[in-house]
Formats: sequence, C-alpha cells, structure tokens
Amino acid sequence: MKRAIREHWKDFAAIVVLLVLTVGVAGYILTNERLSIPFITPSQYTLNADFQTAQAVTPGQGQSVRISGVQVGLISAVSLKNGEGVVKMSIDKKYQGLIRQNWTALIRPRTGLDDMFIELSPGIGNSPEAKSGYTIPVSNTMPVVNLDEILSSLDADSREYLDLLVNGAGQGLKSGGGDQLAQVMERFEPTHRDLARLNGAVAQRGTDLRQLVSSLKRLNVALAAKQPQIVQLIDSSEKVFNAFASEGSNVSRAVADLPGTLSQTTATLAKVQAFAQELGPAATNLLPAAGPIKGANQALTALAVPGAPIVKNQIRPFVVASRPVVRNLRPAAVNLAAATPNLSNVFTVLNHFVNMVGYNPGNTEHGYLWWLAWLDHNARTLFSVQDANGDFRPLFLQASCATMAQLANSSPLTEVLMNLTPVLTSAGLCPTQAAADKSAYAKYQQQHPATATAQSNSATSGISALSPHAGSGPAGTKSNLFLPKLPTGTN
Repeated sequence: MKRAIREHWKDFAAIVVLLVLTVGVAGYILTNERLSIPFITPSQYTLNADFQTAQAVTPGQGQSVRISGVQVGLISAVSLKNGEGVVKMSIDKKYQGLIRQNWTALIRPRTGLDDMFIELSPGIGNSPEAKSGYTIPVSNTMPVVNLDEILSSLDADSREYLDLLVNGAGQGLKSGGGDQLAQVMERFEPTHRDLARLNGAVAQRGTDLRQLVSSLKRLNVALAAKQPQIVQLIDSSEKVFNAFASEGSNVSRAVADLPGTLSQTTATLAKVQAFAQELGPAATNLLPAAGPIKGANQALTALAVPGAPIVKNQIRPFVVASRPVVRNLRPAAVNLAAATPNLSNVFTVLNHFVNMVGYNPGNTEHGYLWWLAWLDHNARTLFSVQDANGDFRPLFLQASCATMAQLANSSPLTEVLMNLTPVLTSAGLCPTQAAADKSAYAKYQQQHPATATAQSNSATSGISALSPHAGSGPAGTKSNLFLPKLPTGTN
C-alpha cells in the first residue's frame, strides 16, 4: 500500500484535498442550517413559551427566534401541555442576560407559505432575568391569526355585510376609482397621523393594562401568602384607632393649644431672627480673634508640655499628702460654719454700735465721740494737780439760763438769789430773759429796799418775800414774775 501511495502520490493528494474540501463545505452548510455540532457549535440555553395554538411551527426546519429582526436562536421542539402548545426555543448563550421574564413571544409568518418564526419583544418596566428553562406564560404570547379564523369568528350577517363591503369596494375601485381613493386617502393623511397617535396611545394603554393586571395578580398572590400578617395588621390598626378615639379630648386640647403654640413659635422665631442678625456681625467680628487661636494653642502646648511634670511630680504629691490634713480640718470647718451665724450677728451689732458712736448729727448737736472727748477733758482737768490750788480739784459746772432761773425760784437761800441775779440780768449771758429779769429785780428793790442789801444774812424767815420771783398773790403761793417764758435751749 505504501508502494502504491508512493507511485500514485499525486492522485492520493488530490483525493485528500477533495475530501477536506468536502468536509469543509458540509460543515459550512450544516452550520448555516443551525445544526448543533459538539465542540463546534456555540453553547445554547433553552426557553419555553406557552401558546394557545402552535400551528405551522415545525422544529428542525430552521424556524428561527428573533429579537428586533436579529436571529438569536432556533425552535427546537413543540409539545402539548394542558391543552396549550409549548414551544421550546434554543437561544444562543451570548443573549442569555438580555431576555427578561416580562418579554412577549409572537408567532409570525416569514413568507406566505407559513414559514413561521417567533418574535421576542421587551416588556415594560424592570423584571428579573429569564433563566434557562423559564416558560413565558400564555398571557405574554400570541399565535398567528389566519384570515379564515377572522371570518369564522363573525356571524352570518357580519360575513354577508363584509362580502357586500368588499364587492362594493371592488366596484368602486374600477374605472379610475383607485386614483380618487388615493386622493381621498391623501387628504385624510393628517387624520391618519392623528389616528396613528391615537392607536399608539391605545396600544400603550393596553400594554399598561396588561402590566396592571399582572401587577395586581402578583399583589393578590402576595396578599394571599401574607394573610396572617394582614389580619394582625388589621387588629393592630383597630387597637391604634381605638387608642386615638380614647384620646380624642387630649387631641382636641392639643389642637386648641396649637394656635397659642404657633404664636409663641412665631414670636420666638422673630427673636431668633433678631439674634441671628446680631450673631452674624458678632461672628464676623470674632473672625480676627479666631486667627490667633492656632498660635495660642501652640503657646499653650509649649506651656503644658513642661508644666505636665510639675503637676505630676510636685502638685499631685502635695495634694495627696494634704488630704489627711484636709480631712482633719473638716470637723473644725463644720464647727466654724455653725458658729459663723452668731459671729455675724455679733459683728453686725458691733458695727451698729460703732456707727452710732461715730455718728455726728450736725452743727446744733454733737455725737458721742465729741462728748467722750469732752468728758476726757473734764476728767483730766478735775484730777490735775499741776496748778497752785493745792489739793483742791477745780470743777466746771455748766447750766442754762432756764436751769438757773428754776434754781433761783426754788432755792430758800438769799445767797443763791444774789449770786444768780447778775447772771440772769446780763444781756450777754441770758439775752432772751435778761430785760424781764432786770425790770422785775428793779421793782423788787423798790418794794424791799432793806432786804436788797442784806446779802450776807442767811437766817431769814420770809424767804418767799425776798425772792425776786415771789409775787403779791395769796399767801403760800408763787408766781414767776420775770420768767414768763423759759427758753429751752442753752445760752
């Protein structure tokens, strides 16, 4: 065999090349026919879709699955489940994260020979990703609708009316009616645009209604699953509302107090606004002072670092050592605190006494300090022995004119009268009553000339007649002759 290959190697090489070309062409054809070849065909994942009818859907005939006109997979199988057609789709692996659970699947003919394909369209809103094996529900799918199905859905009268309409339209379009219809349709172009927008809005409304129905279904399912929690929520709400009802009076009172609270809040906010207006300039003025704070902190740090050992090694041991002494001082401090009120009262009384002694009423009167000095002066004069009077103590007596007049009126001694008369009749000593005393004494000398010169006779029996104050009234009575009004002050 080797010898034959060596002899016919050209023929053998041509056969090998032809075989390789054959395999290549076959692989290309099979690949474009979406035949799955292990280790060559890209990996796929499967999706299912439930349809009311899966007519004309034939697996293995290259019927494709498309998204926006782009082929993303093939129809791989069709089965029946619960009276609905289940179409199995093999989707390329690279489109796995694109398809969502709210997408719709529509069966559409690619040609007039019912060469079907499935069109996948995105849904509205966000939805989870459709994993491998997910089944699109029949609510999101729509099969192809044939013309005979449309006609069969009509009753007999509707079919006859439709027949008349189609025949009438055919007769109307003959002999140039098409051009006229085209002109009419052209004139109705704005109407068509408005109708297109209306149809789009209606379609969008239908999509929204489907989404709403689907959401309501999920909501109802969730509510059915959470029935105990809903019952508990209703019971709790009832308790809360009962509590609110029981607090109705308090709520009314709070509502009644609310206007006053709001008024007070308004006034407070006005004051806060005034405070803020003052605070703004004050803060602005504080900005220059805030700048040196960094330097002050650094200076404080420079002071605190060397001062920390002093506090730690000197002040703290001193405080620890002084604690026993402070504890011993506690009873003394307590006793001092108890005695402090009495001491305060004593010093208060002493302060009042010193103030009273040092008080000077004015020019007409003298205070206690003046009289104390006067008493000291008289005491020194009384006990002084520095003069020629020997052991006699000089005495200085002071009396007012009224006092001397009283002594003259009440004294039985003529010497007292004669010694006091010059004083009482002197205008320099007693200016207030000197004239009256002098006139009375002169009258007395005229009435008693013999007794006026008897100054040394101390043994007189009619002393009341010798007194210048004696009158001529009834016997045994006295009258002040030259002392009609005695002065109260000191002359």
